[in-house]
Amino acid sequence: MFIQTEQTPNPSTLKFLPGRVVMEKGTADFANVEAATPSPLAKRLFAVEGVERVFFGSDFVTVTKTADRDWQILKPSILGGIMEHYTSGDPVIAEEQAASVSADDDEVVAQIKELLDTRVRPAVAQDGGDIVFHDFRDGIVYLHMQGSCSGCPSSTATLKMGIENLLKHYVPEVVEVQAAQ
Repeated sequence: MFIQTEQTPNPSTLKFLPGRVVMEKGTADFANVEAATPSPLAKRLFAVEGVERVFFGSDFVTVTKTADRDWQILKPSILGGIMEHYTSGDPVIAEEQAASVSADDDEVVAQIKELLDTRVRPAVAQDGGDIVFHDFRDGIVYLHMQGSCSGCPSSTATLKMGIENLLKHYVPEVVEVQAAQ
C-alpha cells in the first residue's frame, strides 16, 4: 500500500491519501481521542503521541499535530497506523453520517447547502478540510470549519472573501458569513 501525503495551508496539518475510499458519504471530524470512539482508524491515529485532531474526507485523512511535535518524527507512525488499519479489515467508522440536505430545510437553506456541497466543499477538501453548514439566521450563514481548515490562519479569509462572496452572489438573502462558535 502506498500512501501519499500533501501539505495543507495549515502548517500543523498534513493530508494523507491512502488511495482508497475513506468515507463513503460525508466527513468525520474527531477533535480528541474521546470523540474517536466510533472509529477504529481514528483511535489508532490518536494512539500516536502528538496527534491532536483527526479528520476523514472521501479519499483522505487529515491529521493535526500538537505544536511541540515535528512532522519528521510523527509522519512514519501515522503512515504505519493508516496501513495497519487498512490491512486489519476494520471499518473506518461504525456509522456513516446522514445527508446534509434535509426535507425540513426551507428553500434558502437548501440553496445554501447545495452551493456549499457543489462549489465550496470540493475546493476545501483539496486542502484537507471541510466546511459544514450550521445555521442561517437574520441573513447570516454560520459555518463550521473542519480538518485542516480548523484553526488554519487563512480560514477567516476563506470564509469572508471566498464563501461569503459566492453565497451573496447566488443567494440574495445572505448578507454575511461567520464561523459557528
